[in-house]
This record gives sequence, C-alpha cells and structure tokens, in this order.
Amino acid sequence: MKKLLSLCLLLSFFTFSETFAQNNRRHDTNYNGWFMYFGTHKLTDKWGLHTEFQLRRYQVVSHPQQFLPRVALTYSLSDRASVAAGYAYVRTYPYGDNPAREAFPEQRTYQQLQLRDQQGIFILQHRFRLEQRWIKFPGAEDYTYLNRARYQFRATLPLQGATLEDKEFYLGLYDEVFVNFGPNVTQNIFDQNRAYAAVGYRFHKDATLEVGYLHQHVAQRNGIWFESNHTLQVGLTYNLDFRKKNPAPQE
Repeated sequence: MKKLLSLCLLLSFFTFSETFAQNNRRHDTNYNGWFMYFGTHKLTDKWGLHTEFQLRRYQVVSHPQQFLPRVALTYSLSDRASVAAGYAYVRTYPYGDNPAREAFPEQRTYQQLQLRDQQGIFILQHRFRLEQRWIKFPGAEDYTYLNRARYQFRATLPLQGATLEDKEFYLGLYDEVFVNFGPNVTQNIFDQNRAYAAVGYRFHKDATLEVGYLHQHVAQRNGIWFESNHTLQVGLTYNLDFRKKNPAPQE
C-alpha cells in the first residue's frame, strides 16, 4: 500500500511538473527572409573548398536577424560520399517578442559526412554534422562552449522528366533536426527543427537557384520561449572548378 501511494505521489508530481512546464511556455511567431550563396569548388579530383554566405533578415527584409559566412575543406570519398571540416562565424541580432539584449557573436567549427543516393526519380541526400560552438551571450565576459549534432534528410524531385538535366525545374524538400549535448546544455536538449520545401531551377550542373519556404521551430535556452519562424529562402549555388586543365594535344 505504501509503495502504491508513493508511486501515485510520484506520478502526480511529474504530471504537475509537466503541466506547469506546458503552461509556462511562451511562443513567438516571426516572419523572416534568408538570402544565401553556396559554392563547393574543386581544387583537385578529391579535394575541394566550400564557401557560403547567408544574410538572414527579420520581418523578411526590414531588420537584421543573423549574418553567417562559412568555409570548409571538403574531401570526396566516392561519387556518393564526402566529408568536410570547416569554420563559421555567426552574428545574431535582437529580433522577435523575446529579443536578446544586444547583438552577440558565435565562433563555430564543424565536421560533416554527406551521403548521396538515387531511388527511382528521387535524388536523396543524408547530411550528418557535428558542431563545436563558442557563443558570447549578451552581458557575458567570456564565451560559452556548446556541442550540437545535426541531421538533414533531403529529397530532390525532377519536374520535367525522370532525371534532372540542365535548364529544368525541380522540387527540393528537406527536414533537419538539431540536438544539443555535452556541457553547458541548460533547459533543452532539443535545439530546433527545420522543414523546407522549394522550387529550384538548374542552369547547369554547377549552378542552381532555389526559392522556397522554411518553417523553423526553435527552443530557446531558457526552456520557456519557443520560436515558430516562417521564412522565405532564396538560395544560389554556383560551383567553380580550379583544377589544372590538361593542355589540348597539338596536331
């Protein structure tokens, strides 16, 4: 009987705690615009240089949200697999109903494994990324170190035939989940989720343009505020080939 009573009290405590946590949560809805450039440039048959620049705006274009340049060294394991290691700088500005007190910087290193596959007419991609983050939160004198893991699954569907060719449209879909781990994780292990759908146009194999919608669900570190960010995304990909060209044979 005592064990049953103790169990009931324990269940009641967890139920009350969860109900309180749910009632204590606050939600912030924002409308943003992300304008992006990506390029993975071939240095040799195996090695490459990834460059990236993202200008993220609050209220679509009106106010700054984030500024993010990224660079990485890539290595091709095969036609379907590659690895990368790189660095990103992120500057986040106050935005939304629960803004930071001031803009703050983040220094980030990361490692990545990317796998590609073809199933019927679908082009599939899996991206696994580990991030080491040093964030100087507003009012702090020192940087806080955080770890984060990300997994993205993407599918590309040609819209003008069984394969994606030059000068054709396609549909791009992805979902990406972010999870915090290690020291200094506060109220949430779950960091955010991104769900994305876009229409793209392939100019040629090294140049594409995508315009789409991203829903970003973000859990802030205090465990109380949750963001629902409706985001217009415009992304240009343009890859360059810096490999030495063999001279044409002379006749």
